[in-house]
Amino acid sequence: MTVPDTAEIMAWIETITASGIRRPGYPADAWTERWAAGLLAGFGLDVRLAPVEVPTWHPVTATLRAHLDADPSRAVEVEAFALPYTTPKATVTAPLTRSAAPGRIAVREHTFAELPQALVREIATAVHDPDGDFDGLVQTLPFAPGYLEDLDGAVTSGAAGYVGALTGVPWETRDYYVPYDAVHRSVPAVWLSAADSRRVLALMDEGPCAGTLSVESETATATSHNVIATLPGRGDGWVIVASHHDAPWASAVEDASGVALVLAAARHWSRVPEEDRPHNLLFLLTAGHMAHAAGTRAFIEENRALLDRVVLQVHLEHAARECRAEGGTLVPTGAPEPRWWFTTRRPELERLVERALVAEDLRRSFVLPPDVFSPMPPTDGAFFHPEGVPLVHFLAAPMYLFDSADTLDKVDEASLVPLTRAAIRIVEGTEGWSFR
Repeated sequence: MTVPDTAEIMAWIETITASGIRRPGYPADAWTERWAAGLLAGFGLDVRLAPVEVPTWHPVTATLRAHLDADPSRAVEVEAFALPYTTPKATVTAPLTRSAAPGRIAVREHTFAELPQALVREIATAVHDPDGDFDGLVQTLPFAPGYLEDLDGAVTSGAAGYVGALTGVPWETRDYYVPYDAVHRSVPAVWLSAADSRRVLALMDEGPCAGTLSVESETATATSHNVIATLPGRGDGWVIVASHHDAPWASAVEDASGVALVLAAARHWSRVPEEDRPHNLLFLLTAGHMAHAAGTRAFIEENRALLDRVVLQVHLEHAARECRAEGGTLVPTGAPEPRWWFTTRRPELERLVERALVAEDLRRSFVLPPDVFSPMPPTDGAFFHPEGVPLVHFLAAPMYLFDSADTLDKVDEASLVPLTRAAIRIVEGTEGWSFR
């Protein structure tokens, strides 16, 4: 295989992260799509940019000041991070409570979910874990259980405001870009770091408190682009290899690593003679993942005639290193985060994926049904699943995925080449397969 080496793939990730915060509609995201398009064109692919309208959200400021009713001089004031797409500008003063109630500011503690990998193994269709790590490994996911229901409950209850207290998050942060569905929620809402949350909660424990919650953000719409690059191959069938180019921060794992994996696969296939490519190939870098997968949904709507000729749709996201918390920060362990390979329930496809994982020794890997956790896989390409398109979606879900802590040291460099090779093996293995 003519696969770029680790240094070259990592250099692409470094270039992307150096562009800045890549939220939908941000200048760094626009730069990234143009840069990726230029690189793909340089490989010899036919490249076009397809416009996608996306909502944009820019935080300006967010603070919370709490004081005791009995002694207003006993006060705590902290910086906060606004929840995306909540009330864009407000200053409200109201009683602080630990539960959502009309006219009050709800202060709700959050703890990330923990998932024993032995449980995931029971629902997997295949596992590659030769070291037996999954026997005792418990993965911390980047979500609190029921967090959206909790937030939406505050909206429906008529709460004056919402404070997400990240007391159960393993490291010190308030930079938590969640939710990312771009749904506007009519409540001023913020995230507080664990230490700041405890200061506020300790004051509330002394007696009734009032709080002043101030938030300001800006929302608008912008034109982003799907990057679409094609290579001709044999027959009328197509394979789509995709990821997304936007991110919550200047994120390395989410999803500069996915973009780099797609680029590496495209570079390989560009050097394979057309007659040796098993199908026509389409490489897709979507816009607006952090806006409810706007780019994927737009691509599907605009290319419905193509879907019936897709042999396989591959999504590549998150070459992630596992981390542990030490002293309020995250330290990579050197091991990969557990890898999920959501694969359409077709025995020949599941066997193909398992063989690729073993061949490349991608340890800590599960092959899972696409709907094992929810009706669609938790990937940027999820909307291909209800269309009936056969898919293999690679994803890891490290706890820092939506946080500014997603920096270059979190990328699992050792897996970049094996992941690329596994994706190539999977595509090669579809030779002779017919489309729907």
